Amino acid sequence: MTSTISNIDVAIIIGYFLLVLTIGFIIARKTKTGEDLFLGGRTFGWGIIGLSLFASNISSSTIIGLSGAAYSTGIATSVYEWMSGIPLIIAATIFVPLYLRAKVTTIPEFLEKRFDRRSQLFFSGITIFSTIMIETAGGLYAGTLVLQAFFPKLVMWQTAMALAFIAGIYTAFGGLKAVVYTDAIQALILIIGCGILTWILLGKVDFDLAKVIAAAPAEHFSVVRPMDDESLPWLGLLVGVPFLGFWYWSTNQYIVQRVLGGRDIRHARWGVIFAGFLKIIPLFIMVIPGAIALTVYPNIENGDSVFPFLVTNVLPVGLVGLVLAGLVSAIMSSVDSALNSSSTLMVIDFIKPNRPNMSNEEMVKYGRISTIVFMILAALWAPQIANFSGLWDYLQQMFSIIVPPIVVIFLVGVFYKRGNGPGAFWTLILGTLIGVLLFILGENGMWPLHFTVNVGFMILVCSIIFIVVSQLTPAPSKEQIELLTYRKGLVMDGMEGYPWYQDYRLWMVILFGLIMYILGVLW
Repeated sequence: MTSTISNIDVAIIIGYFLLVLTIGFIIARKTKTGEDLFLGGRTFGWGIIGLSLFASNISSSTIIGLSGAAYSTGIATSVYEWMSGIPLIIAATIFVPLYLRAKVTTIPEFLEKRFDRRSQLFFSGITIFSTIMIETAGGLYAGTLVLQAFFPKLVMWQTAMALAFIAGIYTAFGGLKAVVYTDAIQALILIIGCGILTWILLGKVDFDLAKVIAAAPAEHFSVVRPMDDESLPWLGLLVGVPFLGFWYWSTNQYIVQRVLGGRDIRHARWGVIFAGFLKIIPLFIMVIPGAIALTVYPNIENGDSVFPFLVTNVLPVGLVGLVLAGLVSAIMSSVDSALNSSSTLMVIDFIKPNRPNMSNEEMVKYGRISTIVFMILAALWAPQIANFSGLWDYLQQMFSIIVPPIVVIFLVGVFYKRGNGPGAFWTLILGTLIGVLLFILGENGMWPLHFTVNVGFMILVCSIIFIVVSQLTPAPSKEQIELLTYRKGLVMDGMEGYPWYQDYRLWMVILFGLIMYILGVLW
């Protein structure tokens, strides 16, 4: 059976765009203050938070990449998805109450309260740059490539600009609430569309995964790989992946912003744990289809072509449009989240401190202007990535440079109460410089460690810098320690008086047990 992109499929995609713009327009009419624009008025419940976290994290390149890797090299890289529950557990237990009690709008703002303004500005600047030039532009570029696989006549720069324009408009005027509500719809479309594709593929192997596993190459279904494995060596799985996950889920404004918009600590924690359960789903609806395709369609030459091939050759008319709407959803949810978080950082961390008497109207105005400017920059840069394919591969590893010092000042800084401003600042500066040096050495064959292993090594180096500099400089003030570091009772903060089945710790244990079970099965 061969499906083409019919008029019905195109109509479904257009209908999706219209729905998103309509939601953004409706919410924009109710967006009056800076808190409305940046945090949705702090009104989000746990379900919306969880769905939005899931949708913002899943990009079109993630869907294509997971299926392609499962087809070509195996399922090892899928651990970035289903093991996300572990850093999400850490976030729910420790960092959600710390952030919400501190009443911050941005994560760098937390650094100012815990350490000093220097760390805030450095972290915020790096986050804005990486979010716009890597996350947003990369999402537009990858998303355009995906759409070109289905619609070959699309022009790169025009498509990137159109996607940026649509996401930018409803984000600029509807703010985080528009982002979160459209994300929730996008998550549901993505799960339903990919779920249907998986079900149809399972039918082609008589719902017998054992047949698929038996036909696959040795170690194809194992996540523990040799040290010389190019995708994910076993040591990187242990010392790199957990810290990369912690950075992404606990310190990344792009992700954490919807948690900061939670109506209270209870809903924020539930939403984070809910997202942990949702992150297990890609293993079954994105990874498994790629593995099944290896048995059913063994002659696909390019791994990146696996998912587009499955959509157009397995699904009937109408369902193709639904899955394509899911792909478009993934593009939009990544772009809108990145734009909203970057504009929030710009206004709260850079503009507002220099204009302390800024009114709500001015805050909204600057937020919308920032979103539009970032939208244009990302759309202009996205097509240029095609001219620097090698560089773009390197940029994917740039996170191994910026992540270690950030992880240390947050994770160590919360437990090590002697940690201070100079310690945090010099950890960021020196840790980043050493990371750049090792990156350059690695690209020239003079540093042998895989980038995930390098993350673990740099965590150790940055921890030493943080502790030594903090010990040699004045201790932090009492205010910087009391509510901004780990304390007895933090785990149950905001959860008192609720029945056992509403205790997030119960669901946290269930989530952790499920992840460990999957790890054992795929070991």
